[in-house]
Amino acid sequence: MIKTGKFIYIALIILVLFPYNLIPQLPNIITPAVALLIGIVYAIIFKCPYPKFNKKTSKYLLQASVVGLGFGMNVNESLRSGAEGMMFTIISVVGVMTMGVLIGYWLHLNRKTSYLIASGTAICGGSAIAAVGPVLKANDQEMAVSLGVIFILNAIALFIFPPIGHFFDMTQEQFGTWAAIAIHDTSSVVGAGEAYGPQALQLATLIKLTRALWIIPLALVTMLIFRDKSSKISIPWFIFLFIIAMVLNTYCNLPSELTQALVWIAKKGLVLTLFLIGASLSITAIKSVGIKPLLLAILLWLIIGISSFIVVINTI
Repeated sequence: MIKTGKFIYIALIILVLFPYNLIPQLPNIITPAVALLIGIVYAIIFKCPYPKFNKKTSKYLLQASVVGLGFGMNVNESLRSGAEGMMFTIISVVGVMTMGVLIGYWLHLNRKTSYLIASGTAICGGSAIAAVGPVLKANDQEMAVSLGVIFILNAIALFIFPPIGHFFDMTQEQFGTWAAIAIHDTSSVVGAGEAYGPQALQLATLIKLTRALWIIPLALVTMLIFRDKSSKISIPWFIFLFIIAMVLNTYCNLPSELTQALVWIAKKGLVLTLFLIGASLSITAIKSVGIKPLLLAILLWLIIGISSFIVVINTI
């Protein structure tokens, strides 16, 4: 069973990366969402054979993929189209953090768990939780529960957001802004944007990474609230590499063949990242989530999702 699981794991990696080499009809089917689903199904049937490899690789591969996408973006165009999304980001981050703490208190939920779930919803999902957790000195159970609920909703969002956008006939600019604000993890934001269209992908990536920079002030505020100045802050340095990639693509007249190749590789990396994230699914962690943390996460998600949708539809 273990050997079979390893063989299938390797075969699936090849499938999500190069589907046309195995099944000619699949190239347009293996989207980031499908790759995530394949990973989840694998995790349910087989236990992940390389959990440490999955965790580290998905983290750094996502970062490298995001940087690669920067080579397909123009600084001036991105900033011009993303100006309104930046303001939504500021309002939504502060609002979600405040509501998360208050609703968690109302639900009589563990204070640190509430804070972690609010952080993941407000900024960038698992990355924000991973960055704030050590500052908060959260224990393994609190981290597992918070990451579990965010994972569940993040996976759902990747599948339902593009159809919702098409149903309401959202423009790519509207969808990219909405996805960046209302979806938790950067991986699913980029995946949803890529599924909706090139402009949605660029705008969603830009706004989401701007949102991710809020990890730094949030960690500082967390340090003050929980009175611990000895904790280290995890800074998402790859965001600055993404900005450099955009600047190089805009002002350095790079060969189009090079930039197109880098963007193609980045998109392939994103597909593999989603598969690895899905394959890392821990049934035990999901079972340990509990009703109250899940309820808090759903309430916050509905609040930010519906309110940002209304604002985006009426202002962009």
